[in-house]
Amino acid sequence: MSALLYIILSTFLISLSVWVAVLFLFFKEKFLSKIVLFLVAFSAGTMMGGAFLHLLPEAVEVIGSDNFVLFATVLVSFVFFFFMEKVFHWRHCHKGHCDVHTFGYMNLLGDCIHNFTDGLVLASAFLVDIKLGFVTTLAVALHEIPQEIGDFGVLIYAGFKKKTALIVNYLVALTVVIGGVVGYLASFYIEEAIPYLLPFAAGGFIYIAASDLMPKIREETSFKRSINLIFVFVSGIALMFVLKFF
Repeated sequence: MSALLYIILSTFLISLSVWVAVLFLFFKEKFLSKIVLFLVAFSAGTMMGGAFLHLLPEAVEVIGSDNFVLFATVLVSFVFFFFMEKVFHWRHCHKGHCDVHTFGYMNLLGDCIHNFTDGLVLASAFLVDIKLGFVTTLAVALHEIPQEIGDFGVLIYAGFKKKTALIVNYLVALTVVIGGVVGYLASFYIEEAIPYLLPFAAGGFIYIAASDLMPKIREETSFKRSINLIFVFVSGIALMFVLKFF
């Protein structure tokens, strides 16, 4: 099976996370609020594990001894994702006030960019190594489920009807497929840049986990739930560790 077919299949499966997220919406709100935080903790663990145990070691192996460029790429990626989040999620918020409808559309635009970038990341992983592509797909998919639940809620709050919110959210999710195909096609013109997409992807994973996901876990005040969340977070890392041996 060609790398392109793997990329298309994996990105398409990730786009289906919208429908998986919808299934969770049938649960009672109280139960949903409890389980979402554990999904966030697990996805944070898999993203951290994916970055430090898979993407970065693979990048070191491919790039070689040029560690300065490798870690500089990680830093550039971290700043890039921070910039993108600031621009596309808070651009229309002024003095603590956001127009709800505007925020809904800006959320969709931000998701388009985010999903497109995910597609580029997956393409770069599959082009380097098929196994690395599958591991990256798993990490991205686990992150997408709680994110899609939140995105659906934002659209409803912004005034979208449920059916409209679902359709629009899925169309936006399909940009991950576009990103994957664009990444694959671009590799023919910038083949020498492919190895550096791995530390760039790692920087994105680290930013999302450390800046977006882990702060949500930190907000938990119950000692018992905090311990459980830490265990789930470590379980996500452990899963990535185990996958190193397959």
